[in-house]
Amino acid sequence: MLIFLLAAVVAVPFAKKIGLGSILGYLIAGAILGPFGAQLFSNVSGLMHLSEFGVVFLLFVIGLELKPARLWVMRKSVFGIGGTQVLLGTLVLSAASFALGLDLKLSLIVGFALSLSSTAFALQYLGERKQLTTEYGRSAFAVLLFQDVAVIPVLAILPLLFVGLGTESALPPWVGILVVIAILTLGRHVTRPIFRMIASSRSREVFTSVTLLMVLGVAALMQTVGLSMALGSFLVGVLLSDSEYRHELETDIEPFKGLLMGLFFMSVGMMINTELLVENPLRIFGLLLLYLVLKFSSLFLTGKIFRFSNETSRHLSFSIVQGSEFAFVIVSLLLQGNILGGETADTVILMISLSMAMTPLLGIFNDRVLSKAFQSPPKPFDEIDDEHPLVIVAGLGRVGQIVTRILRIKDIPFTALEQDPEQVETLRRFGNKVYYGDASRIDLLEKAGAPNAKYFILAIDDVESSVHTAEVVKQTYPHLKIIARARNRNHAFRLKDIGVHLMERETFWSSIQMTRALLMDWGEDEKMVDKTLNVFTKHDLEMLEGQYQRQNDREELISYSKQAGQQLVEVMRDDKKCADPSKC
Repeated sequence: MLIFLLAAVVAVPFAKKIGLGSILGYLIAGAILGPFGAQLFSNVSGLMHLSEFGVVFLLFVIGLELKPARLWVMRKSVFGIGGTQVLLGTLVLSAASFALGLDLKLSLIVGFALSLSSTAFALQYLGERKQLTTEYGRSAFAVLLFQDVAVIPVLAILPLLFVGLGTESALPPWVGILVVIAILTLGRHVTRPIFRMIASSRSREVFTSVTLLMVLGVAALMQTVGLSMALGSFLVGVLLSDSEYRHELETDIEPFKGLLMGLFFMSVGMMINTELLVENPLRIFGLLLLYLVLKFSSLFLTGKIFRFSNETSRHLSFSIVQGSEFAFVIVSLLLQGNILGGETADTVILMISLSMAMTPLLGIFNDRVLSKAFQSPPKPFDEIDDEHPLVIVAGLGRVGQIVTRILRIKDIPFTALEQDPEQVETLRRFGNKVYYGDASRIDLLEKAGAPNAKYFILAIDDVESSVHTAEVVKQTYPHLKIIARARNRNHAFRLKDIGVHLMERETFWSSIQMTRALLMDWGEDEKMVDKTLNVFTKHDLEMLEGQYQRQNDREELISYSKQAGQQLVEVMRDDKKCADPSKC
């Protein structure tokens, strides 16, 4: 165990640092320690049995996160896009597996396993690029969510499809069905009272013990009746997904899941037959290329079926084209039950591992080569009618929308400019009048009526674009009064350098109002609350001006900020004393 921990401590941080992710780190560590590497471990099958509990806990956590209400809200994207992707991927990859010599039943299971994508890799890939909120990012999340759900019944029926896979049960199949129905029907009424009773004892250790007992107990019950342990842990997770203890349960299980999943991936890494790659690299890379092309094609076709653009479909395909951690689980089960041949299993495991390793490289190829080669011509800016506005609003995000709604209510004529074409289309669907255009372009500002307007509302979200636009407007139209949105203090300082003095930090007043609501609900006197917040607001604005004067001297800035903070504490303390006349 010490060797495992040492290998994980070294390999995982290194793999994450170079952008490969923790899963590949565990696989690399396992490959180095295993029979095809340093040969420090030879009993890989025994290690796999222990590490399977990591999969059990992983399925429990997935069950906790899959609230039925959430699935219902996302049903169109999850079951529509996700279901189509899994169906197309399974058909295409099963056909390829059958053509390469596997029998029909085994081809369907292997094809399904290869159609899955790595949730950990894909979410990391999209998160690092800040693409989770894009159309293809949301679609990728929906596909991954469906895959997590779809893998459960497949794991459950594997022991029924293949003789000798899993624990043999003397009980007839209908007993297992009855047990599942009983858990789904009665489980909620049994688990809730148990956790309420345990929670009232305020013992974290007992709470964790009961959680482990429940997960492993139901998993063992499933195995006894001839079903998958993973199905049992998943059912427990679903039953507790909308309970008040969901987050605490997830927190308690996370360390066990993380450690055992790491052990599982390391044991899979030990099965990576690097000799296959050395002996026949052309065959392995040929199969890998075939796998990536077929899976990419099924993903791209899924996007086109749901009327995504070529660009969106391409980004979706590249983000989830890699193999899945659940493919390792399925292949490992087939290997342990002697259902899948050793060389075939080694080849599949090697292909999945290489597809994961290539995810960052494929992302770079997509961003730097394909995106430029197939880049759509930029959409031309709208022709703007000069409606003689008094106000020009640049940026129709969260802030700009509120400003324009109030201006519309007050019948104050304005022209709104937004540079994000998707945001423009969304706003227009809701009946908003907005022009697609860059507010830093002088020709567009001329057409928008800037020479005769009185005010310029700078509500652009991006700091650099905001500052550049402020510079253009200040230089070209000095008569315009600029009222700007500042994301933070540094942004405010840069705007002040340009000469913008009417600005509001976007989170300041909402924070003040939240604090007021807290203090009022706490029972504080309303007058004292308002006085406290007024003192704080006045002090913070003075502090902002003082920091602006010292922004180029870091040491003086830090010293001033500390002194100003201490001064505020003393002022507040004096005010608190004077609230009691006997202490003044």
